[in-house]
Amino acid sequence: MGRITEDLIRRNAEHNNCVIFSLEELSLHQQEIERLEHLDRWCRDLKILYLQNNLIAKIENVSKLKKLEYLNLALNNIEKIENLEGCEEAKLDLTVNFIGELSSVKSLQHNIHLRELFLMGNPCADFEGYRQFVVAALRQLKWLDGKEIERSERIQALQNFPEIERQIREQERAYCLKRAKDKKEAQRKLQEEHEHEEEGSRPDFDSPTSAESKGHLQAPEAQGGDPTKKLGDSEDDLEFWNKPSLFTPESRLETLRHMEKQRKDQEKLSAKKKKVKAPRTLITEDGRALNVNEPKLDFSLKEDEKRNQIILDLAVYRYMDTSLINVDVQPTYVRVMVKGKPFQLVLPAEVQPDSSSAKRSQTTGHLVVCMPKVGEVVAGGQRASKFVKRTLDRGREQTQERSKQTEKLEVDPSKHSFPDVANIVQGEKHRPRRVRPEPEVIPSEEDPDFEDNPEVPPLI
Repeated sequence: MGRITEDLIRRNAEHNNCVIFSLEELSLHQQEIERLEHLDRWCRDLKILYLQNNLIAKIENVSKLKKLEYLNLALNNIEKIENLEGCEEAKLDLTVNFIGELSSVKSLQHNIHLRELFLMGNPCADFEGYRQFVVAALRQLKWLDGKEIERSERIQALQNFPEIERQIREQERAYCLKRAKDKKEAQRKLQEEHEHEEEGSRPDFDSPTSAESKGHLQAPEAQGGDPTKKLGDSEDDLEFWNKPSLFTPESRLETLRHMEKQRKDQEKLSAKKKKVKAPRTLITEDGRALNVNEPKLDFSLKEDEKRNQIILDLAVYRYMDTSLINVDVQPTYVRVMVKGKPFQLVLPAEVQPDSSSAKRSQTTGHLVVCMPKVGEVVAGGQRASKFVKRTLDRGREQTQERSKQTEKLEVDPSKHSFPDVANIVQGEKHRPRRVRPEPEVIPSEEDPDFEDNPEVPPLI
């Protein structure tokens, strides 16, 4: 059976960064909670509270939640509406409970902000005049069981309220008597079951070799299982589910206990059949680390040259609780335990474990591990400076050797010592343009009309 603990609330408050004092919405459904506690002290700012499908028998410790707007207590073991006077919720869901005292609805008359109420599936919903009684008792209500309350309906319910209230009181008394008998019968059955279990668990002291024979009989049972025992268990299970039973809080608890017993028996049986796996080898005998990815997660390993570090991005499940992840950074490898399964990766360079950091990405949920390298910045700078010095020294030596081996040109003193400026540029020699002599025009004897006029200049 479950209880409301701080750890349970934090695990359901991941949407609020696991901070519980400022939590506005909380879902604790299907947790097998039997009692409402601690919420009025730990989560004062709650606006929406889901507590459906639990085993809560009494409404309590929620009257201090002044900001509560919606309270869902469907599918529980509540038999009476109480302790909600200080709440200001606008919507209250009590579907499928065991509320038989319909007159307890009057405790909600001072909840002036209450607009919606769900009581379907309760014994009181079968009472004659149930809806008229609730509509007349809670005048601030606008919706009942998902159906809007009309003005004419309320007027009629108020007119007939005295008669309806008398009928409801009589039906309540009949239900309370029947409920008392059911409680006694349930307690008697529970006591018989306990006595039967105690008799079955007593050891047999008649035979001195009973322990030895029991030990010999358990060996084959652990190996293959006893088919007759399995058949008997299945028959008992069928008998339990086929047995008619009343819908009461006690029957719900009995069903839950039966299911819990079945689950434990199944776990024991599977534990016997399950072979013990050899522990996975993470480091060899000679001290060499191995690459292991048992959780089968995607990952990427990058080197950040600017910050001189190695970054591991491990794609863990986005909505998985961070408490299920354990990171261990070593100088030559990194190991991450994800729900007990190891992920180990050998690093390409030595890192500083003390300066490493691990965090979850707020967008993807991935695990990002930053591991700074060991002394790479200083060593790299020294190597670079030494390399530059060596190249400069070599360049100077080469220039000195060239200067020593310089060839000198010999000049023939017999030739002119002054350079010929005109012949520096080699090419075609520029010749001055000369005017061609004018050709003499000799008149042709064949032209009879030719006249030689000396005043006319010659044609060029």
